[in-house]
Amino acid sequence: QVQLVEYGGGLVQPGGSLRLSCEASGRFVSINAMAWYRQVSGKERELVASITGRGNLNYADSVKGRFTISTDNSKNTVYLQMNSLNLQDTAVYYCNAKARLSTFWNTENSYWGQGTQVTVFS
Repeated sequence: QVQLVEYGGGLVQPGGSLRLSCEASGRFVSINAMAWYRQVSGKERELVASITGRGNLNYADSVKGRFTISTDNSKNTVYLQMNSLNLQDTAVYYCNAKARLSTFWNTENSYWGQGTQVTVFS
């Protein structure tokens, strides 16, 4: 399995910045992709940004130009730099990883972090 622990959530004023981190640990062969999702109470969880092992990037239209996803593969860590935050960015942010657990079976499982609250408040 893969365990994901998130850091960096908190309270920030509009226009401010936050940096989220997600550290992966456990027993796995490789992590094929990592992503950040967010969810507001009563709403469905939405993809914010993703990155694959081959460097392919994807951002939600609402965060393009403001958020940046990056990884430190040596530390099995994914980051989300969030700039120019606004009230609509308030949500619980979840880290997600797709990992291969076996060298013999080409299967990919999905894992979630515990979630971290980001609140933008004036």
